[in-house]
Amino acid sequence: MQIQGHFELKFEAVREAFAALFDDPQERGAALCIQIGGETVVDLWAGTADKDGAEVWHSDTIVNVFSCTKTFTAVTALQLVEEGKLNLDEPVARLWPEFAEAGKGQITLRQLLCHQAGLPALRHLLPADALYNWQAMTDALAAEQPWWTPGQGHGYAAMTYGWLVGELIRRADGRVPGESIAARVSRPLGLDFHVGLADEEFHRVAHIARGKGNPGDEAAQRLLQATMREPTSMTARAFTNPPSMMTSTNKPEWRRMQQPAANGHGNARSLAGFYSGLLDGRLLEAESLGELTREHSLGMDKTLLTQTRFGLGCMLDQPQVPNATYGLGPKAFGHPGAGGSIGFADPEREVAFGFVTNTLGPYVLMDPRAQKLAHIVAQVL
Repeated sequence: MQIQGHFELKFEAVREAFAALFDDPQERGAALCIQIGGETVVDLWAGTADKDGAEVWHSDTIVNVFSCTKTFTAVTALQLVEEGKLNLDEPVARLWPEFAEAGKGQITLRQLLCHQAGLPALRHLLPADALYNWQAMTDALAAEQPWWTPGQGHGYAAMTYGWLVGELIRRADGRVPGESIAARVSRPLGLDFHVGLADEEFHRVAHIARGKGNPGDEAAQRLLQATMREPTSMTARAFTNPPSMMTSTNKPEWRRMQQPAANGHGNARSLAGFYSGLLDGRLLEAESLGELTREHSLGMDKTLLTQTRFGLGCMLDQPQVPNATYGLGPKAFGHPGAGGSIGFADPEREVAFGFVTNTLGPYVLMDPRAQKLAHIVAQVL
């Protein structure tokens, strides 16, 4: 396998581990970028990007990074908090009056960001095309009754997070969330990261496909069983309502929509660059970064049915939990995306890490491919 890009010699073991990913014949394409103290020490890519395995993965290939998007969204919201346009502890309904329905009058932005609002799913089945209708989704969520008492426990809002936090960004900033993220995060840092992709960029997007034959870990199997056996459960609804949610990633309308929970498109460089920008203070003031990375939620996740630990729109490290550690220091924070892409920072070592793949693994939290690469970075350092 031809590995493209560059790396500092000190990190040769990381390059070898990246190359070893492609010993698996199912591995299609991937990219890895590591920055330390803002300097790029590893920037590698390899494999294929298209559906048929004919087109090579290029330096400028981008891919849907799914939930890695959530932290970009949280940072955008926290910038609006710094500007006084949003308030973490004010009721959401103050800015979005319709949201007060069904006992949601006291839910705050903080609760949305740390998955404590009780709104990870919609009970009433929506048509497939509702996924692309911002108004339909925000109206449905405004009418929805929380699945538990807000503030008492947490459950990951895999998709609804995008409409809930995104609608607040829209109302506070006066522009749709993808434009807000572009203006506040991507452009200032020069990141090739998009929430809502222009048609002329489609040719650069890697086609995503699932790996076969790997059942994943216990958490992955538990989630799958719950979704299959109890189709009306909160967990099942969180991933299957609207029913197009999990099957649309390669469709043009998915790429175009601005759903800031799950449809960010970028490369490993953009993920590493984002976390470098958080570490060096270009995106948030120290106090806001402290809020972002402070533990807000810990314990059994009502949606994912495994233990999770969240700050505000980012997942915090659980060093003792094999499926929930980034593989570097215990203060690491960031966000995995479905199937294996991941972006995170280890503030103790000033490491910003981005890994993207178009071969979806079956894991719920951290993907072993990225964990292994991070472990090797830790050994080198």
